[in-house]
Amino acid sequence: MWWFEMKISEHGMFQKSAGRIVTGNGRVFTGFPVYVLCFLITALIHFPGCMQEKDEEREPVTGYSVTPHSEQKNGNGLIPEGNYTELSGQIRRNQFLASLLSDFGVEYPVIDSLTRASEEIFDIRKIRSGNRYTAFLEGDTLPVLRVLVYEHDLSEQVVFDLHSPVRVYKASKPVIRKTRIATGIIETSLWNTLQEQGIHPALAFELSEIYAWTVDFFGLQKGDHFRVVYEESFVDTLSMGITQIMGACFHHMGQDIYAIPLVQDSTLGYFDQFGNSLRKAFLKAPLRFSRISSRFSYSRMHPILKYRRPHLGVDYAAPVGTPVLAVGDGVVTSATWQGQAGRIVKIRHNSVYSTAYMHLSGFGPGIRAGVRVRQGDIIGYVGSTGLSTGPHLDFRFYRNGSPVDPLKVEAPPVEPVREENMELFRKKRKFLVHLLQTVELP
Repeated sequence: MWWFEMKISEHGMFQKSAGRIVTGNGRVFTGFPVYVLCFLITALIHFPGCMQEKDEEREPVTGYSVTPHSEQKNGNGLIPEGNYTELSGQIRRNQFLASLLSDFGVEYPVIDSLTRASEEIFDIRKIRSGNRYTAFLEGDTLPVLRVLVYEHDLSEQVVFDLHSPVRVYKASKPVIRKTRIATGIIETSLWNTLQEQGIHPALAFELSEIYAWTVDFFGLQKGDHFRVVYEESFVDTLSMGITQIMGACFHHMGQDIYAIPLVQDSTLGYFDQFGNSLRKAFLKAPLRFSRISSRFSYSRMHPILKYRRPHLGVDYAAPVGTPVLAVGDGVVTSATWQGQAGRIVKIRHNSVYSTAYMHLSGFGPGIRAGVRVRQGDIIGYVGSTGLSTGPHLDFRFYRNGSPVDPLKVEAPPVEPVREENMELFRKKRKFLVHLLQTVELP
């Protein structure tokens, strides 16, 4: 895996001497001129839709920036100065701020004052079980709670100051964004390849979202490979996940399929090298991650009935409760129990295509006959209802009322790049294709 380490001067320009490419084991790659690297990344930043505004914080900064309640300042530190004893813990299940403060002997009038002071700062109902807190106490014989710091997420903390008058304020660490390039050759699966390379596993989800309509992730072949430019966010050295995909190339079934970002109608979309949208009319599969346990067949030995009969769908094995997604926009025509199919949802997508989702453990929120759904909406959850040997989804696809193999459906693309956006698209395509082709596979 490769990533870029770079610095930005106070005027927003890259310092030539700071640019370099570093490998996962710390070796510096010098075969790529530093000034070229700076030029390429600068160009990438200036392409609309690829990155955030260039004046965002990108330098590591220690400590917190504090936003006090009202206009009271908080000195130079995270909490008021004092001789404290620190005690750390985790929010228990079904524990609220009031019960946590009560555990430290805080009286109700003070709890009520803190609750009121937090109304415009932080919704205390959003305190999550499992999140950490640090209590700062004063006194030796009878310690008194003076400050409680709640860690809402990696970058944000909420400070409850019990000194009189009580106040509540947020403290935040800066989010540092790093532009990275990752490559990989598929041996078994995309997920395993990313793990072996030490790449953030969220990249698998992001790529599966972008390529959901063009790459069959259940049918990846050994030797398929990918190159991707992406942005990852960090707080200190802890990753907060993938911020955005800035460009990618996935080699699948003997073809290079590029993903070039472009904003069209105020919406960021991804297009192939020919300007066609990577978003098709239907998803390749109704589950993001699972495995195919049985394919479309006109003569399959039924695992329960023990005789051959048609199986006019595809079975996806997955744990009970796995979300099942609508493969395309449409209207729910049925959401009910149907004999051997168990709980089933049927969707009419247009005058030609319809789909069915069988053996569900339950229906998605608000799913009932007559409801309109969008592509990617959760319409149910994997189960084993009806005539079933175990948890799986039996997914069926119909064209003009006749069953077809879902794995062989060729869906037309949605709107391509418009003529008025073509010049910008060509510039971005030229840059990204050249950049991705320059990076060698591992």
